[in-house]
Amino acid sequence: MGKSRATPKFAEMKRRINPRDSRINKKDRRKSKKKPKDQSKIVERQVPKVSSALFFQYNTQLGPPYYVLVDTNFVNFSIKNKLDIVQSMMDCLYAKCVPCITDCVMGELEKLGPKYRVALRLVKDARFERLPCMHKGTYADDCLVARVNQHKCYIVATNDKDLKRRLRRIPGVPIMYIRQHRYSIERMPDAFGAPKV
Repeated sequence: MGKSRATPKFAEMKRRINPRDSRINKKDRRKSKKKPKDQSKIVERQVPKVSSALFFQYNTQLGPPYYVLVDTNFVNFSIKNKLDIVQSMMDCLYAKCVPCITDCVMGELEKLGPKYRVALRLVKDARFERLPCMHKGTYADDCLVARVNQHKCYIVATNDKDLKRRLRRIPGVPIMYIRQHRYSIERMPDAFGAPKV
């Protein structure tokens, strides 16, 4: 005769006493974790007002000729991909485009030194519109975000991930970037590179 094996018993649960069982004293019972809401401590949220120019999710102030704020790395990536900035913008948007350069972006390009002198010479072209900056500092990302918050008539051209993340939080601002050796754009329904939904 072999050894008898104890087979496991299936569907057996641990037995626990119900917290409301009459055998537990009132002082030993666990208190409920939910606290009653105090009406005096309710805080109102401040939601920023959205521009009246936005119809659904698209900006109605945008129209040809498009004014495109160009970032430093966008110029550098355009040169690396051998793209003419103005012509490639027109191919993407099917309309006349005016690339705009702020003083902060010019300052960043000048700080990069002689390695980026081609980009600096390209930006000083007469087809680019120069926008003066009245704020302190020369950080271009803050400058572009502040300008787009004030005026909803710009498209921002950048390849910087952090700047794109900041711009996506602002409703109605299209973002142009370089993808597969051509310009693409998001949040613009009629453009070439716009994703089809």
